[in-house]
Amino acid sequence: MGLFDFFKKKQNTEQRIGGMEDFMTLIRVYYQASIASNVGITNIGMLPDLATFKRTLKVPTQNNKLGLAERSRCKKMIEQLYGMNDVFFKEIDASIKKNCKKMQDVQPYLFAFQGLNNDLMMLVGNLMKWKFRVPGFMHKLLHSMTEKIIDDILKKNNWKDEATFRTVYSVRNYKEKLGFSQEWMTEYVYKIITLAKKEPRNSMEDAENK
Repeated sequence: MGLFDFFKKKQNTEQRIGGMEDFMTLIRVYYQASIASNVGITNIGMLPDLATFKRTLKVPTQNNKLGLAERSRCKKMIEQLYGMNDVFFKEIDASIKKNCKKMQDVQPYLFAFQGLNNDLMMLVGNLMKWKFRVPGFMHKLLHSMTEKIIDDILKKNNWKDEATFRTVYSVRNYKEKLGFSQEWMTEYVYKIITLAKKEPRNSMEDAENK
């Protein structure tokens, strides 16, 4: 059962959700809401995840501007379910403000973020390998490993595998275009890893396609 199916059936209960798929869905909703409010999009049909979120949770439009109330509601959910801090959201908003100044910027920006997500998850999955077997309760160790992997991806230049080398530089290009910090990337990847460890195998592969 997906995030929105859950809310259709359980909206007034105390039952919690919070898997990796839900996290990725809410991240897409937050991006789309922030883009809508920043660019001034009025056609919600352009933003399918936001449309489903708004319709399912019955979020009213604030000040006749799409995205404001939806972004606030989505942010609160991500904070409550996943513990992401305010800096995480500020970097997303700053990235969107920098790169989405007009309607024509929206699709290229969303494609760039999807590219970053796909390449980054593929790299992390390949480079960490056995490290995923570290018990989930060893949070500090897993976080340190994630920091090291992200640092290598952004700074290391001597890669043995040509395909890895190309993907590393693709990630670096996306990072520069989107304007995310190394710290933001670390926290984003760490959260996905910790969620993936709680789910069936191949969850990291699934994350590449979210």
